[in-house]
Amino acid sequence: GNPQHITVPPVEGVAGGGTGYGWNDGGFRGLCSFSGVVDPTKIPSVELLHVWCMPSTANVGQQEMPRPLEPVGVVWISLLVARNERESTQIAVRPKVSWGGQGTAGAVQIQCSDLCSPSGDRLLVGQALSMRRVVPILGVPDALVPLDLPVSQINLFPGETTAIWVSVDVPAGQPPGQYEGQLFITAVAVETLPSSRYQAKNEKYELYQELKTCLDMVEPLDDRPLEVVVERVRSATSTLRRVLMSPTFNEFSLGSGDVMDEDTVTNLSVSLKFCVTVWDFTLPLTPSLPAVFGVSETVIEDRFGVEHGTDGWYDALDRHFNWLLQYRISPFFCRWGDSMRVLAYTCPWPGNPLNLDQYNSICNMSSEIRAYAPDARVLTTYYCGPSDAPVSVSSFEAFVKVPTYLRPHTQIFCTSEWVLGNREDLVKDILAELEPDNGEEWWTYVCMGPSDPHPNWHLGMRGTQHRAVMWRVWKEGGTGFLYWGANCYEKAMVASAEIRFRRGLPPGDGVLFYPGEVFSSSHEPVASVRLERILSGLQDIEYLKLYSARYGREEGLALLEKTGAYLGPERYTLDHMPIDAMRAEVYRTCRS
Repeated sequence: GNPQHITVPPVEGVAGGGTGYGWNDGGFRGLCSFSGVVDPTKIPSVELLHVWCMPSTANVGQQEMPRPLEPVGVVWISLLVARNERESTQIAVRPKVSWGGQGTAGAVQIQCSDLCSPSGDRLLVGQALSMRRVVPILGVPDALVPLDLPVSQINLFPGETTAIWVSVDVPAGQPPGQYEGQLFITAVAVETLPSSRYQAKNEKYELYQELKTCLDMVEPLDDRPLEVVVERVRSATSTLRRVLMSPTFNEFSLGSGDVMDEDTVTNLSVSLKFCVTVWDFTLPLTPSLPAVFGVSETVIEDRFGVEHGTDGWYDALDRHFNWLLQYRISPFFCRWGDSMRVLAYTCPWPGNPLNLDQYNSICNMSSEIRAYAPDARVLTTYYCGPSDAPVSVSSFEAFVKVPTYLRPHTQIFCTSEWVLGNREDLVKDILAELEPDNGEEWWTYVCMGPSDPHPNWHLGMRGTQHRAVMWRVWKEGGTGFLYWGANCYEKAMVASAEIRFRRGLPPGDGVLFYPGEVFSSSHEPVASVRLERILSGLQDIEYLKLYSARYGREEGLALLEKTGAYLGPERYTLDHMPIDAMRAEVYRTCRS
């Protein structure tokens, strides 16, 4: 298990307070320093480093303490993955002594191989296997910054644990079987940093020009005499050879000093043995549960300097849309106004108690939409009933009766999990008011609430608490899920500007990924660990759906409970073992 000793900052401390990205926040410096004395090229790395494995639901902070290795110097990682599924784990590294300089404990090189099956099939590094460094946000491990593959190098700091997030993405057509590979972590001298990490911009430009020249030589060869073709191919070959021999690609060249030779790796490195079981279940391309997440187009416009409606604006929205699809969610774009007004899934009134006139306005807007698109399905969110409802009963009954005021102008009734609290028994009252035969559905959402200990995606909550959001949806019988925003940071006019969470919101609410420019020169968004856990929860639903299709929904619910994974919004596992038990049972009983 992973003890949760992380102190979550209060909302007041977050308001306008920005982030602490934590590459080195001046933590504990009591470690014994042997800088200039210890030569990492002559001492086994196991004597310089603690290396251990943690599950994807663990929040591995900088003060996470080491776990013992068995046997010494070897870490075993075993994952069960379906086809078209991503499964992740974490590798934690902590220095025992300092051998580096300039405020660091030292540097480590991480080198990994393809994962191979006995029949010769492969899961390729850089495609099926990826690694990202876990970077703290407000002191909580959250941002996943990509690392170079197949070889990367990172700095460690005295008295601090660094986590590496390792993911395996299995293609839909991958043959089932056991895939094995290795990952090596080796302490290195700081001066052996790969040149590609610190490559000057002008060197990149020179390579670009060389490759462009090469392409220009061979592209227009149609109907050219043979001798011209031969001459140009020879010239292009010479150019490509010169590019490959440049310092940029030293780490991939035979005999390179950056990629360690086999003897050095074997004798000095901490070895991690990877075993991935790919089984003959393929997650559907279209998720069984629609999960609809908002993306603020206003934030994209401001931060990336694109004007609304221009080609650059459409390109930026398209990049975000396509990037989010890998997380099995359906993005929608929204534009926020004042007083809770959102131009997307419109809620055009202040957030105080609503009255029947406003419900009638929703009906009128729905009629106008359906005059143009008769098949359109209208989703309405709510967490209370009309304040002037003609019923002299409890506020919950007014809430339950909302479908009677919106029918037939709303087809998807989307309620806050906040309303239910820990009363799962209230779900039956909500469902009793719906008309599924007429296409009506019940969806749920989370936002500022519910709060701890209920499942939600706030920064600093337990990893199982993040993942349990989707377990709750499946158990309660919701047919879809809505989340208000995934990139709703405070306004900034520069892509690389520090991320600031919105005032008055719990830390992390409305922020599930970060601009890549904040951490590096990359323009690709950087996922949070919370977004990865959302993906895991959606994948868990596919496992439960498979199990229920074979044995019935009641047995599926019983599986969640008997493994101890999820019993209710205040009763779910705090550690990872029940999750593995649940998935393993589906594998054992449902494989071909």
